[in-house]
Parts: sequence; C-alpha cells; structure tokens
Amino acid sequence: MTAPRHAASARDLTLRVRRQFATTGTAASPAAVVSAVREEPAAAVLGDTVVLRMANRVHDELTGAGPLAPLLADPEVTDVLVNGDQVWVDRGHGLQPVRVPLGGPDDVRRLAQRLAGAGGRRLDEGCPYVDVRLGDGTRLHAVLPPVATSGPYLSLRTFRQRPFTLHELVDRGTVPEPVAALLAALVTARLAYLVVGGTASGKTTLLNTLLGLVPATERIVLVEDAAELRPVHPHVVGLQARTSNVEGAGAIGLSELVRQALRMRPDRLVVGECRGAEVVDLLAALNTGHEGGAGTLHANTPADVPARLEALGLLGGLPRAALHAQVAAALQVLVQVRRTAAGRTVEAVSLLLPSGPDRLVTVVPAWSRGQGPGPAARALAALIAGRGVRVPPVLPTSAPRPGASS
Repeated sequence: MTAPRHAASARDLTLRVRRQFATTGTAASPAAVVSAVREEPAAAVLGDTVVLRMANRVHDELTGAGPLAPLLADPEVTDVLVNGDQVWVDRGHGLQPVRVPLGGPDDVRRLAQRLAGAGGRRLDEGCPYVDVRLGDGTRLHAVLPPVATSGPYLSLRTFRQRPFTLHELVDRGTVPEPVAALLAALVTARLAYLVVGGTASGKTTLLNTLLGLVPATERIVLVEDAAELRPVHPHVVGLQARTSNVEGAGAIGLSELVRQALRMRPDRLVVGECRGAEVVDLLAALNTGHEGGAGTLHANTPADVPARLEALGLLGGLPRAALHAQVAAALQVLVQVRRTAAGRTVEAVSLLLPSGPDRLVTVVPAWSRGQGPGPAARALAALIAGRGVRVPPVLPTSAPRPGASS
C-alpha cells in the first residue's frame, strides 16, 4: 500500500470514529478510541500491535497533534513549523523540510483550532491568532487566513520533559568543558546573571540546567509569560502571566507577578524572559537583598544588552541614569548562547561594569570562545572568591583560591 493511500485510509478511519463519538456523546479517551477501532471490520484480521498503533494514531487525530505528533515526540526536535501545507523541523542544526500528510487547508485549520482549544483558547475569524501552552508543555502559536496569507501557520516549540544536566550539555558541545565549572561557580556564588542570545539560541535550555544547580535548601520562584522552565529541583514554585479574556479583562502581567513573587520568600527570583517593563521590578527586587536571581534576555550580542535594558527600562518609566545605576547594583554576569552550524553553544561570559564619569554600565568579556579569558576575568574571579567559592581553573587569578593549600 502506498503512503498516500495509507494516509487516506487513516483519515477515513478517523472520520468514522469521530462520527461515532459525536453520535454517542462518548469522550475520546484512549480506551474509548481503542474500543472503537477494534469494532472496525478490518480490525478483525489485524493483530493487537497493529490495532493499538492505529488507535494511537486516531487518538492523536482526535485530541492531539495528529500527523505532527511523531515530530513532537522526537526528543531531537525543538521546533515544528507549518506553513500551509509545508512542514519544517529544527533538530538543533537549522530548519529542514519534512514530508507530513497534513491534508488540505481545512484539515490544518481544524488541527490548529483543536490544539488551541486544548489549551483553553479561542481560534476563529474573530480571533485569528493565538499563543498558548499545551498540556504537555509545548508552546503553540497559530495564525489563520486571511491574516496568514498562505496559511494556516503553526509554530510549535517543543518541551523537554527532563532538562539537560550540565554534564549532558558538555557532552553535546553546548557548554565547553572548562566553562562548566565556571557556570556552576556562578550559581554557587549567588551572582545574579542573565542568559542572553537570539531567538531559539538555547537560552531557556541553559537556564533550566543552571537552576538545577541551585542548592536543594533554597526556594526558587519562577515568573514567566509562558511556563517553560521546569528545573530539576525539589523546591520550585511558578507564576504564569494571564492574557485578557474575550471581554478584554482579567490580564495579569509579569510586573505584577514579580511583585507577588517578592512576598513568597524567594531565595532565587527568576524571570523566564525579560521583555517589558517587568525588568524594572526585577532590578528593584535584586537590589533589595535577593541575590542569585536570573533570567533570559533577547540580545544578539552581549554588547547589545545595555541598550536593550535601557529600552525596557523606559517602558517602566525608569530614566537612563537610574537604569544603569540599578543594573550596576543588581546584575553581575551575562552568559551568551548562540546558534551555529554545529548547534547551540555558550559563546561568552561577561561582566556588567560601570565606567566613565556617568557610571554607565558596559559589558566586559571575562571569557569567550576562541579567545579564552578576557579583560574582566580577574574581576570575575575576585567576585567568586569574595563569596567563598573556589575559583574555576578557566579564570586566572593572582589570589589563592578558597580552600587551596598555602
């Protein structure tokens, strides 16, 4: 049997089971789908393994991601993009096209609406776009025609159920082995840091890993626009922003959630992604004794970070001079991640240091790929040593490391 004929027969089976459930009012649970598939005449000559495989596929078509389900289940896939009838995936080495039997535009539209509905959101002519987190953690953005000129368009960012360990990131080449000890030292020394990089550069992946290094005796409070962080840690609580309802009311933004988080006794306050006025509240929090905070920030290079923070600070009504004073007191380190042809990688570790008569914050490299230790290496070593943490060998230091024999 050819693939198109097999796909067509699967769609026919799905339609028959859907009609059966619609007629009887039965919920499309996995057990109910298996029972319905077994009642099909063709199932009498099929083995249990084939029937279960067909039932799983029908269940995906009824309640899940349908033909996209195998891609979303692939642990190597980070993004699945649907452009009308075309599908592209990213397995960490850039986007590549794949052949997936999606059907026609109406089938893709139904898939998008089903996924949006599973996340509790509306997707139709009145609201032709949606950004929602699905039950398994996958993040969906969908746009319908006519806004999507040749759509529907779907963008799915997959969710890894178990974050990478630091050792695994070293094995994958994301973190150079000498830098792994440096990143661990940053967390242990309770230095405040931002993971910066472009879109899909691996910022959330690295932050997830670093939060897993926080001592088990500390409480981590996460503030996110969409819940994507799930570090391996015994004491994590999360707050997620809420969009407005169809009447335009009920929205809760990150700024309010940061203020609420301060009342929850956080040992580590983390903002999943700084993208608006909430950066002002985060800086204020880190300046009131909340050490070791973290977050991510979109910036192509570390040198772009001060300007990016200035722009966000203005959204919160913080003047430039005040913003730089807050940053200098609240944040110490930037960790840059970048996408390359070989995959995602930690590119640089930098310090935020005030300079000049205006005391404006500048970015000074402490370590960079290909260059090794930079001008701020000794300053970073002094910060780490000053907090009683052993200085990693990747940083030069003229002072004895804590715990070293004299």
